[in-house]
Amino acid sequence: MTETPTPADLVADLTLTEKVRLVHGAVDPEGRATGYVPGVERLNIPPLRLVDGPLGVRVPGESATAFPAPVALAATFDSALAREHGAALGRETRGAGQDALLAPGVNLIRVPHNGRNFEYLSEDPVLSATMGARVVAGIQSADVIATPKHYVANSQETHRASVSTEIGERALRECYLPSFRDAVEVGARSVMTAYNGVDGVRMSDHRELVTGVLKGKWGFDGFIVSDWYGTEGAAAAANAGLDVEMPGTSPEALHDGTEDEGDESDGGGFDDLPESIARGMPDPRTCEGFAETLANAVRDGDVPESRLNDMVVRVLRAMDGVGLLRDADERADGAVDTPAHREHAREVAARGTVLLKNDGEALPLDDGDDVAVIGPNVDEAVLGGGGSSETTPVVSATPVEGFESRAAGDVTVRYGLPRVEGVSMFDLLAGDDGTDGDARDPDVDGAVDAAGDADAAVVFVRDAATEAMDRESLRLPGRQDELVERTAAAATRTVVVVNASGPVELPWRDAVDAVLVNWYPGQAHGDAVASVCYGDADPGGRLPVTFAPEGAYPTAVDERRFPGVDGEVSHDEGVFVGYRWFDADDDRAAGAGDAEPTYPFGHGHSYATFEYRDASVEAAPAADAERRATVTVANVSDRDGREVVQAYVRPPAVDGVDRPVRELAGFASVAVPAGEVRTVEIVLDERAFARYGESGWRVDPGEYAVEIGRSSRDARVERVVDRRDEA
Repeated sequence: MTETPTPADLVADLTLTEKVRLVHGAVDPEGRATGYVPGVERLNIPPLRLVDGPLGVRVPGESATAFPAPVALAATFDSALAREHGAALGRETRGAGQDALLAPGVNLIRVPHNGRNFEYLSEDPVLSATMGARVVAGIQSADVIATPKHYVANSQETHRASVSTEIGERALRECYLPSFRDAVEVGARSVMTAYNGVDGVRMSDHRELVTGVLKGKWGFDGFIVSDWYGTEGAAAAANAGLDVEMPGTSPEALHDGTEDEGDESDGGGFDDLPESIARGMPDPRTCEGFAETLANAVRDGDVPESRLNDMVVRVLRAMDGVGLLRDADERADGAVDTPAHREHAREVAARGTVLLKNDGEALPLDDGDDVAVIGPNVDEAVLGGGGSSETTPVVSATPVEGFESRAAGDVTVRYGLPRVEGVSMFDLLAGDDGTDGDARDPDVDGAVDAAGDADAAVVFVRDAATEAMDRESLRLPGRQDELVERTAAAATRTVVVVNASGPVELPWRDAVDAVLVNWYPGQAHGDAVASVCYGDADPGGRLPVTFAPEGAYPTAVDERRFPGVDGEVSHDEGVFVGYRWFDADDDRAAGAGDAEPTYPFGHGHSYATFEYRDASVEAAPAADAERRATVTVANVSDRDGREVVQAYVRPPAVDGVDRPVRELAGFASVAVPAGEVRTVEIVLDERAFARYGESGWRVDPGEYAVEIGRSSRDARVERVVDRRDEA
């Protein structure tokens, strides 16, 4: 048996031309991969195929399981489910004959208007890092390279390819880097750089963050790949630590249709793009590719050959890690659209559904209720937002189909309004505004009449979001708010299901009986939401983002924070992102209008009722050891339910240090049958107590309150950890 050469052995046998061939994209002969590295046949190095995306595998013209959006997965607060989700994504990737998945997206949700928030996980770094790391581990369990993205501090789509994020070191370390750090700790084999710059330096050229932090401090040994057309100078990027440049194909070829469009960009006709999309696209004409220039840069001494060798070793090491340099039959099996994947998609969509309000136990519905299903899009499943994450399923279930399949009573369907059209980056690039000429006439009166005749009205509303363009407003598009208000005035019982990419305004919330946030639920939309509405599944989701009036967010207070001024976006809110901003008890939010959240981070109801008992925080045997918060949760109702236990740490006051009132430290999702109790344990590591300062990470001496409860604003028990004796 011949021993497989190591990556270092292979590099020693490669010519300069062959080395360069392994660090840039090329045309996939099959036209299927989003990114393609051709390999070197002479040395039996196979091609490397990279594919979108976070909501399922996106191969042009092919179908795959359309999973719920990552924000829905994050709403489950279930790290074990996140690993299962990653494994399903990995198997689908292998089943499609691809080797690397360009996922997960782990950027912090800082700007509620961000058109790509549905691809991300949370406004909180602990939730985002924990869930993202488990997705990475799951993907790679299927012998697929995971690619957490976009490194780092990418928070908006407006001018995403040119804007510079001006951010302090503390906010960067405490908020924006943890998701990538945890992904590296579980073994991520690739990381994608963001388009934006940080403090004036384009991320593909950012030596301090790419080589210094990612590769140096964290010991990342995989390869770093650019976003599509995300580089400028080839030598500068290579010397900064970028290992693979994508797509490595000419914009002219893309424009004339001879090549696939790639992950993030059309590439041609840039001057002809409408402003709304041009502001979110990279300009391929400014990109200096590795294919054309890197070999000469090495010959001329502008890029050391040792750097090129390291680039190649990193690529080969990642390929070897997923079995590409071994016999094909040694790799994990893959499969697309299996019964197990369909069931997993349904489970995540149901488990991620958040019950914001349930007055008078409006939900669950009774089996025999006559129901009016109302909304402009009730005859389609909301698969996701637009852009590189778009996935085409084999099967899907619309809300109408889900209710008609589940209900024992009559189901009356009324659209009420013209269809709310989804928006797609690809359509906009092609000059199509996404409208399909829907001829439905507004029929609010008909919807109101149907609501009045039914036992319950279930109104579905939605937003529309896409990569490359931020939402103009947090209000629902069209006349959907009016539809809800008039329906609520006529109906005996009104339930509103919100399909959204992130936070939206809910001006009618006091007029309705129940509100569910169902996010972008994917192919299982109808079946999942019907199962929750009828109580077959408990609404197990909690908010991974704060819902608040549009003007209350820090990014709405000052245009310097969003969308930026003169090419710079200020992050001067520092570590006060999301609920941390709303919890601040000083004048930080002055000028933001009503700074109280509509629904706080972590909020969500179960159909069951829980009591918290017997909480403790285990004393650590050493200053640097983990602590464990333990609490008993009792289901005191007559129905099974799922509780999400959340632990927050409230730090002591320190002169000259501005810390959030509380920070999420850990969480656990637990099923508790009716009348039973469960003991829940949450690990609190040192990062739960630490802050980043001039000398690095430190824990300030003092008393830390550990709040254990149901949301950032709903602590049920509190215990104190005394760290006054620690320096």
